[in-house]
Amino acid sequence: MEEKSKEGLTAKKEEDMPEWYTQVCLKAGLAEYGPVKGTMIIKPYGYALWQKIQDYFNKILKEKNVSNAYFPMFIPESFFKKEAEHAKGFEAEVAWIEKGDSDERIALRPTSETIIYDAYSRWIRSWRDLPLRINQWCNIIRWEVSQCKLFLRSREFLWQEGHCVYETEKECDREVILFLDEYEKLCKNLLAVPVIKGKKTDKEKFAGAKYTTTIETFTPEGKALQCGTSHNLGQGFAKSFGISYLDNKGKKSLPWQSSWGFSTRLIGALVMAHSDNKGLVLPPSIAPTQIVIVPIISNKKEKVLKKAREIKKELEKDYEVILDEREEYSPGWKYSEYELKGIPIRIEIGPKDLEKAQAVLVRRDNGKKEFVKIKNLKSNVKKNLEQMQDSLYKKAKKFLDSNIVKTENWEQFIKEIKNKKLVLAKFCGDKECEEWIKDKSKGAGSRCIPLKQEKISGNCIHCKKKAKYWAYFGKSY
Repeated sequence: MEEKSKEGLTAKKEEDMPEWYTQVCLKAGLAEYGPVKGTMIIKPYGYALWQKIQDYFNKILKEKNVSNAYFPMFIPESFFKKEAEHAKGFEAEVAWIEKGDSDERIALRPTSETIIYDAYSRWIRSWRDLPLRINQWCNIIRWEVSQCKLFLRSREFLWQEGHCVYETEKECDREVILFLDEYEKLCKNLLAVPVIKGKKTDKEKFAGAKYTTTIETFTPEGKALQCGTSHNLGQGFAKSFGISYLDNKGKKSLPWQSSWGFSTRLIGALVMAHSDNKGLVLPPSIAPTQIVIVPIISNKKEKVLKKAREIKKELEKDYEVILDEREEYSPGWKYSEYELKGIPIRIEIGPKDLEKAQAVLVRRDNGKKEFVKIKNLKSNVKKNLEQMQDSLYKKAKKFLDSNIVKTENWEQFIKEIKNKKLVLAKFCGDKECEEWIKDKSKGAGSRCIPLKQEKISGNCIHCKKKAKYWAYFGKSY
């Protein structure tokens, strides 16, 4: 155990959230800062969370007939020049290798559309090759990020990116939403994090896309957090990269394309949503370890350990379980350690518990302590894990809902942004107006246009032109 982790958290969530968040990530052993500015090292415990996300989503990919592949992270500069809007959108973010074996500069992958679509131009020949659905798990470089906020913003991060090709726009539209829906389910079922589904404004859409859809959550820091996006790329990339196919009548046609992705930012959303002043709080579905057993060894050592081992053997048939037999640390020290790590359930057993054929079960999220007969322990653990997963989601959903303010008044809009709320307001959709709103509110950008729209009439919250839709506004990372 690292010396720092013994100290516990010294910052409080309600008083200094940025420092609290950093301490949780560092002291719980999720990550640390890398030697190059803006980078991070994901430690084994943090990577175990990412692995859980990968395992969950790989099953979804298989169900949806998406194949995993890998493409190089080195991208020729000429590839970016093929799609002008895309190149302009990523201009500030690209890290370049100026010298090498190539006659042109080489980019370190900021996203993979260009290199993947160059390959697709060779792979797609006939309508029989469609739909083509490929995903890759990889690292991404965004060089404009100078200050690393662990998991939330860094120069290098991990993600998945799906890239699909279809015959028709209808197919493409359907699957843009299909994968957005799967992202929402992942956040709910695995992370217990509620999200808002919506469409990005034209100003905020992915560079080169016809439109972008998104899932957004809201953190206790009062900031919106984009957790995943799904784009209809239209036919622009197909034109730029020479992707075409012969349809079933022998006619040469342009396909439609989509891309979609989420990143290790999800881990940041998870930490922000549930953790407290003792450390991590992990939903059981994503926790690398669901149960820790702490034997109280004062006397009857062998009997207590024997029973603890029996309990572990029974529970590990269904769960990941740690039995902490270390004698150099006190039970209280161990409690603090595993609370910092966010393990959902702690089971304590000592000599007095043996006499009563019971154990003590403690839930991490609410600290609730139960005395449970050992014969009923397995069923009680199952019940508590299910209740904890559900309770964490409901608590987070209540927080999200309570921090959304709907207004048609500009003065209230500004007030609520200052109060760190997510504001739902009528909007004209004009880029210039959007820039003015962000400037006058000191940083509140549009987050998304909710997919489920109320019937709208009236004027834009800012410019008073006719409103096109309701949109969420808020500050972000």
